[in-house]
Amino acid sequence: MPVPWFLLSLALGRSPGVLPLERLVGPQNTAHCSPGLSCHLWDGDVLCLPGTIEPPPGPVLVPTSLQTELVLRCYHETDCDLCVRVDVHLAVHGHWEKPEDEELFRGASDPEPREPGNASLQSQVVLSFQAYPTARCVLLEVQVPASLVPSGQSVGSVVFDCFEAALGGEVQIWSYTQPRYQKELNLTQKLPDCRGLEVRDSIQSCWALPWLNLSADGDNLRLVLDVSEGQRFGLSLYWDQVQGPPKPRWQRNMTGPQNFTLNHTELVPCLCIQMWPLEPDSIRTNLCPFREDPRAHRNLWRATRLRLLSPLAWQMDAPCALPAEAALCWRAPGGGPCQPLVPPLPRENVTVNKALEFPLLKGHPNLCVQVSSWEKLQLEECLWADSLGPLRDDMLLVETRGPQDNRSLCALEPSGCTPLSSKASTRAARLGEQLLGDLQSGRCEQLWNDDLGVLWACPMDKYIHKRWALVWLACLLFTAVLLLLFLLKKDHVKAAASVRRVLLLYSADDASFERIAGVLASALCQLPLRVAVDLWSRRELSALGPLAWFHAQRRQTLQEGGVVVLLFSPGAVALCHEWLQDGASVPGADAPHDAFAASLSCVLPDFLQGRAPGRYVGACFDRLLHPDAVPALFRTVPVFSLPTQLPDFLEALQGPGAPRPERLRERAEHVSRALQPALDCCFPPQGVPGPECRTGPKAGDAT
Repeated sequence: MPVPWFLLSLALGRSPGVLPLERLVGPQNTAHCSPGLSCHLWDGDVLCLPGTIEPPPGPVLVPTSLQTELVLRCYHETDCDLCVRVDVHLAVHGHWEKPEDEELFRGASDPEPREPGNASLQSQVVLSFQAYPTARCVLLEVQVPASLVPSGQSVGSVVFDCFEAALGGEVQIWSYTQPRYQKELNLTQKLPDCRGLEVRDSIQSCWALPWLNLSADGDNLRLVLDVSEGQRFGLSLYWDQVQGPPKPRWQRNMTGPQNFTLNHTELVPCLCIQMWPLEPDSIRTNLCPFREDPRAHRNLWRATRLRLLSPLAWQMDAPCALPAEAALCWRAPGGGPCQPLVPPLPRENVTVNKALEFPLLKGHPNLCVQVSSWEKLQLEECLWADSLGPLRDDMLLVETRGPQDNRSLCALEPSGCTPLSSKASTRAARLGEQLLGDLQSGRCEQLWNDDLGVLWACPMDKYIHKRWALVWLACLLFTAVLLLLFLLKKDHVKAAASVRRVLLLYSADDASFERIAGVLASALCQLPLRVAVDLWSRRELSALGPLAWFHAQRRQTLQEGGVVVLLFSPGAVALCHEWLQDGASVPGADAPHDAFAASLSCVLPDFLQGRAPGRYVGACFDRLLHPDAVPALFRTVPVFSLPTQLPDFLEALQGPGAPRPERLRERAEHVSRALQPALDCCFPPQGVPGPECRTGPKAGDAT
């Protein structure tokens, strides 16, 4: 499939928006003025001594703004330096007074008074330039006729050519008068490097710079460095941080030409590339090409983690800065959605890699953190589950405070916040009086207290015990019978208790492969193993939907210490490649591979985060697919070829309780005999015509 976030043959060394620059010939500095002004540039540089601010004796000509322009100062056609042209805008400050100010209208060499209309106002303007490691100051004398000097208005500008500077550096420019009548103007500018200017053929220091091209290489990214044969250069990958210094990821000295590959899962928006020739004082070029890349943003959220620092402090760890908001929610046992606590608790902006505090009095295992970006939920984690234990069957009471100290109390349930005095048929409404009594007697735990309200967690264990008291009494009547049955079938019960649960996932490429999957599941049930497969749960699958059915089966299987089997076929491999490339959403209920595609949304995070080994195994059939065709990400767990590797496959399924090797070989032969007719029917050996493959009814199909 095409990879839209790669720009094929993207030449990062030469941008389509490069700037052509004006060329100045010769080393001389010059100055010129706008019409109506006269100016003179003093020879050589002057001392940079701004001095203190003095009150003006009358109207004075002062700089009001600075503008810069980049030009090239060329000594030969291919021998140029970058130069900064400075444009200083001037205006008159102060008012004319007669006759005291008439002396100000005299010319510099005219001892006799002149008429104001023929006189001029003169100013000495200093330009100070700093660019590590050099500093320069030049002096410009500017005169303006009296007829062009209305107070407070601009009278024109003077342009200085020019200050030489290094590519990619930072320059600072100040402007003030001598003597100084006001605070100096200042301007700081970051100069572009060789990539942003049309200078590669004009500035010799850009000739040896490595130039980089990006191209797609399957799922990955290929970096090709266009440098001359034998040229030595440095290459560094780093995370550009908004706060703090960059975090280096990889650095190497190389000899050109070179190319290497980046895995697409390593791309994040702040991943940048720095290149430089291995020469003294060489120019370093920095590229950050993935800032707007959708795949890089998805990778960033996959790499983001929440962790608890202390009972009331937490942190979101991420490689790059993220625009995110965090809110607390309450998760009740039973697998329902986490219910946001906004309001009364507020949403908070999140700064990555920085400790944050919860607005709580104490933590609770049912409190979870939801992190959203652009109103889309990205992360949800119950941070206190590790330190305070599993979810509790507590009822969360929300007390809100209104004007004039009006208070209301409700219980947070899946249907909403139920008032304790309500006559609804919910658990909170039925136990409303008892919960109020628990609250007044101090049995509830206060989690949050503010001017807006209070949150209370009230234990429900005792009500559950009362509800089941009669059930326990009834069960006692059957204790003797159950004990007798247990003693009679002790061996059978022990065997059943040791049976391991297996969840079989496959892609229904066609009826033939679906039949083989059913035969394999039936054979595994005889070992014995407890096998769950969508083929036998059509009614439940239709009622819940593929995603919910798989999520429930996967959770139950892993909680019981079972194993998930990924049965790969050409269709399954194609779906895996599609997910790894585009992160496609789960297909609708009518899609031909809906159950397997739905499973990928939960399977992929386990593989990407390294949780798959010991919980997953892969398998494929000899005649249909080679194990090397399985995507590399899924080969981090064992992938068995059937029926060739059946003994090893069965040993991985049965885990620590696997039988002796002799018994294991017998079971493998049993499964092989069960599979062989179906394989011969649907996938006959090359050159041998097989009988028509009929799907027939599926063993164990409950529908």
